[in-house]
Amino acid sequence: MNHETAKQLSVDVAIIGAGPAGLTAGYLLTKQGKTVAIIEKDPVYVGGISRTVEHEGYRFDVGGHRFYSKSAAVIDLWNEILPEGFLQHSRMSRIYYEGKFYSYPLRAFEALANLGIGRSAACMASYLHSKLFPVADVRSFEDWITNRFGRKLYAIFFKTYAEKIWGMPGAEISADWASQRLTYLTLGSAVVDGLKRSLGLARKPDDGQARKTLSDSFRYPRLGAGMMWDAARDKIVAAGGTVLMGRSLEQLASDGIGGWRMSASGPDGKIVITAKDAISSAPMRELAARLHPLPDTTMNAAKLKYRDFLIVALKIRSADLFPDNWIDIQDNQLQVSRVQNFHSWSPEMVPDKDAACVGLEYFCFEGDGLWSSSDDDLIALATREMDILGLCDPAGVIGGVVVRQEKACPVYDEDYAANVGAMRRELETKFPSLHLIGRNGMHRYYNQDHAMMTAMLTVENILAGTRVYDTWSVNEDAEYHEAGTNCAKAGLPGREQWGEHLPVREDQAALISPHADPEGITPAKGSSRAA
Repeated sequence: MNHETAKQLSVDVAIIGAGPAGLTAGYLLTKQGKTVAIIEKDPVYVGGISRTVEHEGYRFDVGGHRFYSKSAAVIDLWNEILPEGFLQHSRMSRIYYEGKFYSYPLRAFEALANLGIGRSAACMASYLHSKLFPVADVRSFEDWITNRFGRKLYAIFFKTYAEKIWGMPGAEISADWASQRLTYLTLGSAVVDGLKRSLGLARKPDDGQARKTLSDSFRYPRLGAGMMWDAARDKIVAAGGTVLMGRSLEQLASDGIGGWRMSASGPDGKIVITAKDAISSAPMRELAARLHPLPDTTMNAAKLKYRDFLIVALKIRSADLFPDNWIDIQDNQLQVSRVQNFHSWSPEMVPDKDAACVGLEYFCFEGDGLWSSSDDDLIALATREMDILGLCDPAGVIGGVVVRQEKACPVYDEDYAANVGAMRRELETKFPSLHLIGRNGMHRYYNQDHAMMTAMLTVENILAGTRVYDTWSVNEDAEYHEAGTNCAKAGLPGREQWGEHLPVREDQAALISPHADPEGITPAKGSSRAA
């Protein structure tokens, strides 16, 4: 359809992407009386990688998503959007390695029995060696983990899984990812925690306010993670906002006076949306190629890399398959990286009481052999690997479906921070009314609560008419993943507290660090790399 016949829409804020970040921004803006329009490339589902897909009555997430946060502001927002429908879970997960299952968090005596005394002793010797002779110039994931746990434990419990996720050797993965995910986990704390669990002394799950060890409990919507984001979409539309499905960004053009003209194509033609502010959760690489005028840092953005993902959901005739929420597969003889058991997340995800639904997660690159395999071949692969794992009889598999997710993970390679920092500086200088949010929008390995926080702070900036918050200082240190408190004491300050330099209170620091380094990327602890 040509420009003259394109549909026109004028709003206060145009938003690219209806994932957790985009929908959070849209919801909060409409609450404040702003008009918004959100474009989403998926023709059916909102939620991005936090969506829940339905197939023949079975519901499954594109990866598992715990609703667990250190931020009271995020938790309050979850409760506001979805006041009813949460289940409370005690976490159950295991690791599969060399034909054996290990409880995770680890239980000391079980791990000792599985590894054997000889290998356990070798792990301890390797750990001591790493303490006496640490890697001095910590640049890679392998360096960081080896210094923290020793080379033997790195090889057993970290190397295979990380390399499956990223599709590159551990020596080429930035240390930032380890620093982000495992900062507060040490061998000493893991051993002490494992001994407590083996002796039955681990703290029982509570109401979510006390400190947890390795995230013992979490909440989860009874119809899947997507239930939250469906509710957010519905509230946006009810408040007068627009959510356009099946719409791909064609161009985001500056109007020359501080505003934006966004064009998007869809099944019924093109739409042109004009807005004062624009918010993007689209991958930085894609956004740069569609901005007008093209940024000087377009080549930096073009160098950013992504890891793609697919999930094979199998329907299995079994009322009680296994009790875990998920099992991480640390074995390089298998291609699967994780197995989700959706009935354990919520019984309402599975419509047949005599059946189970599991999701086998595979990381890949778009266009490679795995990504390009037929759905039938992928279902057959998943069935074989479930049999190898001893988790089901192949004869019990009664059906399956494949969902592919491009750009699931922003890759942390050696150069990512410099490239992100360059683009960030240029866009903030030239286009103060363009706001980047979320995992792909900022090329940071955020979980949904961190992605939401970037959107929440962006909304405050838009309402204030200036950048009172540095959204890039939302903390990547996902301490709560592997240790931490579910819910800090308070949320964001009221707008009456806005000032030229808005302070960050202790409770906000759960997810916010005041003023990140000038590049916008804080190097891993112990790393000599400057972004």
